[in-house]
Amino acid sequence: MQQIGDILRKFDSDKDKYISREFQKYGYDLAQELGDPKNVSLYIKLAKITPRGILETARNFIKDAYKVKSKPALFLWKLKELNKNAKGKLH
Repeated sequence: MQQIGDILRKFDSDKDKYISREFQKYGYDLAQELGDPKNVSLYIKLAKITPRGILETARNFIKDAYKVKSKPALFLWKLKELNKNAKGKLH
């Protein structure tokens, strides 16, 4: 979890002028990290509705993966698995 001060220091008013919420910035950064800038809206929506701990776990899984052909596909697969496990623990 990042401090709000860290987020504001990284904020570029020219590049991020349409971002007004923290989850939008998180989704945008996630899309850039995964190399999938054309699907920014998907990552923003995921950042809005998915608990941050689950997103961070999937993000760290991608960082630790070796020779990944498609980071976005692997990220979404891991996110699906984590959500399935989280729902299984609730029932």
